[in-house]
Amino acid sequence: LAQGIQAAPKLHPAFALLVAMSSVAFVVPQAVATVAKPEVSTVRNDFSKFQSRGPAFVSGYSDDPSVNQALTSMAAMFVVAGGVRWRERRSALRAGPSGPSTAVVGSPQETYQELVDKSEYLRDQHWTKTFHASFMGGAYVGMAGLLSLVIGGNMASEFITQKAVFAALFPINLLLVLTTGGQLFTGNSATMAIGIYEKKCTTKDLIRNWSIAYIGNICGCLLIDAVARYTGMFTGGAQEMAVHTVMKKCSATFGQTVVKGIMCNWLVCMAVWLCTMAKDLSGKMVGVWFPISMFIAIGFEHSVANMFILPAGLFSGAPLSWGDILIKNLIPVTIGNAIAGAFVVGAGMSFSFGRLGKKEDKEDKEDKEEKEDE
Repeated sequence: LAQGIQAAPKLHPAFALLVAMSSVAFVVPQAVATVAKPEVSTVRNDFSKFQSRGPAFVSGYSDDPSVNQALTSMAAMFVVAGGVRWRERRSALRAGPSGPSTAVVGSPQETYQELVDKSEYLRDQHWTKTFHASFMGGAYVGMAGLLSLVIGGNMASEFITQKAVFAALFPINLLLVLTTGGQLFTGNSATMAIGIYEKKCTTKDLIRNWSIAYIGNICGCLLIDAVARYTGMFTGGAQEMAVHTVMKKCSATFGQTVVKGIMCNWLVCMAVWLCTMAKDLSGKMVGVWFPISMFIAIGFEHSVANMFILPAGLFSGAPLSWGDILIKNLIPVTIGNAIAGAFVVGAGMSFSFGRLGKKEDKEDKEDKEEKEDE
């Protein structure tokens, strides 16, 4: 109450009047009750004469004026606190930005710059750290895929329930990867390409990062496959779904699979973009969930996800060989994912927010002129 009264001079006169009225309504009856209250021993002896206010208070109504006065005072204080907060926020907005931004979503330009900075970080990262982050990323993808197989595989309908469950559960892998520092080949395909376009990385840096990330992802996915096989999880509906999924993934032509890989990583990189743009966990979750669910529901191809799904199908008894899954799926999907990351998203974002969309700097022109003169 004292804090509210102290804040009253900063408020509109109506708020100050409300504070004064609520204070009188609450303090005066309490003071009278304090003067007129009986001694403690009398209250203890005659306790049975008093009626409990519990049920009446819970129901929101009471004949006791002190209860109504207390509720009125509490409501008034909530209003006052809201008024103080509103007034401070309005003053802060009028005064302009000061200190770090509290926005929950960054601008597209800020997001692009974060990815440029990330490309430099990945360029300078020791190969063991890149491998570890990629290994963990593959493990997260494998765990999410296993979860989707175990639950979705035991659903009744293939086209409605199974696919919906898979699409709803699988995106958790990218959320785990992006919030724990993990790396996926698919996301790095755009990040490192952006670094090249902004002259922060070289082609050698890109090939090094892509290679280590790809190998690390494979190892992480195979670990989860081995764990699932050893513990007997590829049984029942999960086993049937794994076999059916692998047979379907290996049934398309090479060109069709490449195009599916392009479309898939386009959406995956947009999920990374939205997750980078969001500043809080709930925003990152929303940014990841919908693009990933979208590519799964449509039926596009993700190379890292297939690093888990394809061996899972073989371990479950699919009539295919390791060569079949490599030639018919993993190789064309990897090509498509790389094209989408490097050109569709990487070059596209650089054209929109980076060097590719800007006129040549004077320094670049001078360098070109010097080379031509030489």
